[in-house]
Amino acid sequence: MDRRSILDDLFEINHIRTIYHMFISVLFLFIISTLAVDYIDQGRLVLEFDLLSYAFGKLHIVALAWLLMFSYTLAVPYYALALWGTLYHRSPVQGVLSVGAGLVLSALQAAVLGVLPIYVVFHYQLPPASRFIIILEQIRFLMKSYSFIRENVPVILKHKTKEEVPRFPTFSSYLYFLFAPTLIYRECYPRNPHIRWNYVGVTFAKILGCLFYGYFILVRLCIPVFMNDSNTPFSTRTLVLALFHATLPGMLLLLLAFFAFLHCWLNAFAEMLRFADRMFYKDWWNSTSFANYYRTWNVVVHDWLYYYGYRDFLWLSRRKFRTAAMLSVFAVSALVHEYVFTLGFGFFYPVMFCLFAFFGVAFNFTLNDKRKSPVWNIMMWTCLFIGQGVMVCLYCQEWYAQIHLPRYDSTAILQYTVPRYDSTAILQ
Repeated sequence: MDRRSILDDLFEINHIRTIYHMFISVLFLFIISTLAVDYIDQGRLVLEFDLLSYAFGKLHIVALAWLLMFSYTLAVPYYALALWGTLYHRSPVQGVLSVGAGLVLSALQAAVLGVLPIYVVFHYQLPPASRFIIILEQIRFLMKSYSFIRENVPVILKHKTKEEVPRFPTFSSYLYFLFAPTLIYRECYPRNPHIRWNYVGVTFAKILGCLFYGYFILVRLCIPVFMNDSNTPFSTRTLVLALFHATLPGMLLLLLAFFAFLHCWLNAFAEMLRFADRMFYKDWWNSTSFANYYRTWNVVVHDWLYYYGYRDFLWLSRRKFRTAAMLSVFAVSALVHEYVFTLGFGFFYPVMFCLFAFFGVAFNFTLNDKRKSPVWNIMMWTCLFIGQGVMVCLYCQEWYAQIHLPRYDSTAILQYTVPRYDSTAILQ
């Protein structure tokens, strides 16, 4: 349907727009405080963005890896489906034989999309933001490929008229789908009559502003605290203080990620593609239950999980195991989130998996849709603050632990234990 984003409608209200202006003023305060501290410490105004340049380093490698993933996603699913559909229409036997060719092409694409990003991330030692770009694009291409095949194979199988070749999706529709801000394939989508290039420019400027906002939050509120904590002995008091200190920056980072990606990034591409359905999220901030929050926070991913995870599970089980279907969706979501964080940060620390697989499931069944009182909205926000504080606190502590704590291996231990009577051994 032709639907606008909720925030675009809300920003037309003066009261809501004032809250948006307050967030912008906080960004200006971060900039002013950073300039003031640098001037006091160094005697001059310094506004360097070394953290951003480090986090988004080696972008040329990211671009080449993305181009290769995109090329395979563009060619392999489309032509494999066209080959199989044509042969299956001519003869079921040929269709069965073509399945082998299709499986080979699918295995080739799975190898490229499954192995290539991981190889690039580790072989070239990419920084965190560049890693997240490659891994998230890997997942996006896999989800889109699956949706394209899942939507078209049943159409070909149901086509019973052998005099006519089944109608295959056009290449242009598949190419449009790869860039469209949706994960559900359709032959056509609602389109707007024209492109508002001013809106596109302003939206990309907001994304850039969110990047700088996140930079100042990390530099002013996170790095000084956790960098100093890494040099102090561990204690329960230190952990609790660090956790509650991280709740505010953690929540700000969550809101920035939501605004930058789910609102600005998706709306910018939707505007350039004249994609009219802008319901990428709903009013999750009004949720009185986590069940409703999960459905409204990210509608794009939720729809994919609902159609191809939850609903297909019910179809296979003949609608007998609704709870198992829901748990399977949570399990897949938890594993994928943990996969992204593990490869993005470069270490395995299953905080995200535990929050999704255990606390997320528990909150989904306890704080369910029966909760309608505003008190439950307060409870939801409190849990979000604490959850974001736990994530920022533990991941920051582990990040600095990976940097400061030495890694021991067997060869290093032998070098220190076996005596060597030469100058290098004495220096060691």
